[in-house]
Amino acid sequence: MNYRTPTLRRALAADYAIGLMPATARRRFEQLLLEDATLRAELAQWQESLVSLTDALPEQPVPDRVWQGITARIEPQMLHVPEKRPFWNWLRVTAAVGSLLIAVTLGVLNLPDDARYSATLVSADAQPALRVLAHEDYLQVEPLALAAIGPDHSLELWAIPADGKPISLGVIPPKGKGKVELSETQKALIGKPIALAVSLEPKGGSPTGQPTGPVLYQGPLASL
Repeated sequence: MNYRTPTLRRALAADYAIGLMPATARRRFEQLLLEDATLRAELAQWQESLVSLTDALPEQPVPDRVWQGITARIEPQMLHVPEKRPFWNWLRVTAAVGSLLIAVTLGVLNLPDDARYSATLVSADAQPALRVLAHEDYLQVEPLALAAIGPDHSLELWAIPADGKPISLGVIPPKGKGKVELSETQKALIGKPIALAVSLEPKGGSPTGQPTGPVLYQGPLASL
């Protein structure tokens, strides 16, 4: 396959961005991303254009007669109107909208056999910064290109579930390498459609239970 063909490159970048690419093809495409800055730029353009899909739409009032007609057709069932769910402003896109948190990830990696999920978190300029491997009871984190932080700060790892509200997974070890133990509640999140993000927090982690500093890295968690 000639990956230098502009039409093919654009089509591949589009499939990757919207999550339609099979696992084998995705890994091959990610390997190409590592070697081709122009292809990374093509993917970034697709990401930027797809972000607009999650913009909130203005509410439109529905006449009472319409709801009455709908209720009459579905009786005796209960009518459930989905509650609007907020998005975390910085990420804007969560796993609930088809994994549109797309980032440039590393290609073929030698992963431990017992790792079930993995994520490569990237910086705002789409550079791989941190690899996360999810095991049954803990997360293994490995730095790729982490920015240096001061001694009075920590990097905190967050899970972003479908409702968009961040849940802390713990503070990343110094220098970004080591294990992050998971509680039973945290383990229940792994395997669901979530994204991961890393924020800069005061030493020891966020004092509020929610991110207080800037989000430095992000990426989707995918099964192996």
